[in-house]
Amino acid sequence: MAQSRAARTRELLILAAAAEIDRNGYRGATIAGICKAAGVSMGALTFHFANKAELAQAVGEQGARTTRGLAAGLRVERPPVLWAVGAVARGLARLLEDDVVVRSAARLARERPEAVGQWSSSWSPVVCHLLEQADEAGELRPGTVPQTVTDLVEYLLTGVEAHPWAPSGPAGPQGVVGRLDQVWPLIERAVASEKA
Repeated sequence: MAQSRAARTRELLILAAAAEIDRNGYRGATIAGICKAAGVSMGALTFHFANKAELAQAVGEQGARTTRGLAAGLRVERPPVLWAVGAVARGLARLLEDDVVVRSAARLARERPEAVGQWSSSWSPVVCHLLEQADEAGELRPGTVPQTVTDLVEYLLTGVEAHPWAPSGPAGPQGVVGRLDQVWPLIERAVASEKA
C-alpha cells in the first residue's frame, strides 16, 4: 500500500512538473508551483527527486518512453512504406498536442539538450529506418536521402511543439494533426517516386 501511494505521488509530481514546464519552460518552472499543483509537500517531492533538474530528467524520460512506444508500435499496414512515415508523424503530432509529458519532454530537449538529451532520438531511428525501407523499395525519388527527410520531419514536429497555439485556440480550428494532414501530402509529393 505504501509503495503504491509512493508510486502515485511520483506520478503526480511528474505530471505537475510537466504541466509547469509546458506552461513556463524549465527556467520558469518552480518547485513550489509543482508541489502546489501536485498537492504534495516539499518533503514528499524531495523524497522522490533531489532537485528540479532530477524531476525534469524524469519528465524527459517518461515522455521519451511514451514516444518510443508510439513510434515502435506503428507498423506498415499497407504499401507504400512512405505512408507509414506520415502515420508516425501524425501520431507524434497527436502526442504533442494531447500529452503534456511528451510535449514537456520535447520542450526540455530544446531548452536543455545537454541535460535531457534529444526528444527526437526517441522516434527518429524508426522514421529513418522506414525511409530507408521506402528507398530500397523504390518509393523515394532518385537522390532523396532518407536522413534528410527524417530531418524535415523533425523540423515539422519542432514547429508543432514550439508553436501549438494560434489565435483561434490550439493550432486553430483543425488542430495540429489537421494542419499536418494538410502539409504531409506536399511532402509526399516532393519525395515520392512515380512508383509510390
